[in-house]
Formats: sequence, C-alpha cells, structure tokens
Amino acid sequence: MKFTRLEFFISILIFLASRVFAPAELIRDVEYARPDGVSLRLDVNVPEGKGPFPIAILVHGGGFTNVNQRQSITPLFQPLTDAKFAWFSVNYRGLVSNTYPVWVEDVERSIRWVKAHGAEYKGDTNRMALIGESFGGYLVYLAVGRATNDTKVNAAVVFYGPFLDLEAMAKKHNHVPDQQMKVYGIQKEADALRILREASVTTYVRPGLPPFLLVHGTADEKAPYAFSVDAQQRLTAAGVPCELISVTNAPHGMVNWESYDQSYKTQMVAWLEKTLGQ
Repeated sequence: MKFTRLEFFISILIFLASRVFAPAELIRDVEYARPDGVSLRLDVNVPEGKGPFPIAILVHGGGFTNVNQRQSITPLFQPLTDAKFAWFSVNYRGLVSNTYPVWVEDVERSIRWVKAHGAEYKGDTNRMALIGESFGGYLVYLAVGRATNDTKVNAAVVFYGPFLDLEAMAKKHNHVPDQQMKVYGIQKEADALRILREASVTTYVRPGLPPFLLVHGTADEKAPYAFSVDAQQRLTAAGVPCELISVTNAPHGMVNWESYDQSYKTQMVAWLEKTLGQ
C-alpha cells in the first residue's frame, strides 16, 4: 500500500501528537518483585504528555496494620499528578508477620525496579525522589541511609517519620523489650545492640546524603514533632540540605489534615521541582 506525500505527512503528525499529548493513565497492581513467593505490587501514575517526567516513589505508613499503597498517603496523589510526576505508590511486607530488615529491603526492591522500568512509564530515572509517611518515613530514612549505587535517589521527603536511635534507647534502659526483640528479629541478646544499631536512623546520618524535606504536624500525638526538629538539626550539622515544613496544630497522619494548612502540598511540589529540576 502506497501513501501520498500528504498522507505520509499527516501520519507523522498524528504519531507525534500521540506522543506529545498522550493521555494520563493510572495503572494498578503492577508486580515489582516476588520475594519468598510474595507478590509485591505498586500503582503507577503515567503523566499526560511526552516526558520524561520526574519520578516520585511513595511509601505508605501503617506498619502494624494492613494499610496498603492506596491508603494514608493518598493526599499526595493529586498534587503530584497535577505537577506531572510519574509517581509509583508501592506496597511492602509490613510488621504484622515480618521482621527487620524485610520491610526496608522491599522498599529497596521497589527502587531498583523503578530505575529499571521507570522510563517505560515516561519517568526520568535521573530525577527520583523517595517519599514516605509515618512508618513509611522511617523506611525512607533507612533506605536512603543504606543506599548503594542501585538504590540511590536524588531527594527524600519524610512526613512525620520516627527519627530513632534504637541502640541508644536500649543502652539507656539497659533492656530490650520482648516486642522489640521480635519485631527486629533478634534471636540472641548478644546480637541486640548490633541489630538495633543497623536499624537506627541516626546510624546513617552523614555527609553526602541527598537533600531532605521533612513535613510534620506540630500536635502529632504518635510521632512527636520533636523527631523532625532533631532530624533537621542532625542532618544539617552533617552538611545534608534539609528543610522542615511545620503544619501548625496538625495531628498524626496527613489524611487528618484537611482542616489544617493545605499549603504543605504546594510547598512540597515546589521543593521537589527545585531539587530535582524541571
């Protein structure tokens, strides 16, 4: 079948338009890993347009519950969609039936998968942010601190994440509670301090980490606001760029912030755009 020059020209225009004006798309339940036969899945927002677009990997909270990638962190979906981010909301094996370091290893698996496949969803793997809230924020701290070349990201955002020195707490009380022994998979008392040191956020504070943005409600009753104040001080002292957005009088959980200052969303997007580049 032969095309006239006009038909060929029109076909090229249609193809280019389909690339530039490709519609946005939300793809659910993409498997990113299967450790020990467990299917780990994520949801992907593919922005409208050609791209490539900056990437955000979202890590939900709710460590001791059955919260998944479509809960607790959902207030960030629309702001990131509007800002044309290729975002990936990931699930992981939580604390209900798994011990350290399974949770953070799953997050690291998701980072590797996004680096390998992000371009397929119009993402720019050279502009990646890792964002977590509550227990997911703790996992962001750990993943960024533990990062190797294949799990490094360019920016980190932590919403009311526990900034913990578990080793120091154990030394102070000269005791490791049975529940903590179980959660962190500690079989022998002699191994407790070593494992708690590995699982402590403070262990990984050092120069060379990517920039951090911390967001915290000042009336947080579960993860005290002081966590983020301490984190900013320590990161800054180590030479790591770190900014803190305080949401006045807001409690734990951004899903409860609708009646409080909503500017944290636009501030977060502005910080990401500045840090990752447009």
